[in-house]
Amino acid sequence: MLPEIKTILYATGLGPRAPYVFRYALALARQHGAKIVAVHAVEPISEFGQSLVSQYMSQAESDALHIQARESFTAKLRDRLGKLCAKECEGKPECSNAVSEIRIVEGHAAQVIIDTAKECAADLIIMGAQRHTLVGEVMLGSTTRKVLHNAQAPVFVVKAPKDFVETL
Repeated sequence: MLPEIKTILYATGLGPRAPYVFRYALALARQHGAKIVAVHAVEPISEFGQSLVSQYMSQAESDALHIQARESFTAKLRDRLGKLCAKECEGKPECSNAVSEIRIVEGHAAQVIIDTAKECAADLIIMGAQRHTLVGEVMLGSTTRKVLHNAQAPVFVVKAPKDFVETL
């Protein structure tokens, strides 16, 4: 019996290859009659960054600034994801409702993707692969590798052509 794919988690960093990866999510959603939940992780400010900020402003000012910046950034990211969805679905009524939800989550990317996949009961995770050097891979680790090893749902990794660049 073939597995049913009802919910696809599309993880994006909104880079120049995001539209290429998104097209795969749309194609699979259309083939399986699935919905897409799009997620983007926003890395939290480091402890060092927080300590620098605390030297120049009070905790209340810092908290207010952080909340304002997060809301502004979240609105911009939602707008970019919305434009990407609208651009890819233009003139295609079958995919205009494919993206059921857009989530912007603060946290480390791999963990955000894994947690969001569990929360939305994703049957499949679709994400792009970044090109890293071997040294960079060993030193920093890879979000894709971490998701591949720790996600409960199958992961479909899309490697965009090196010369593919599309702006939103």
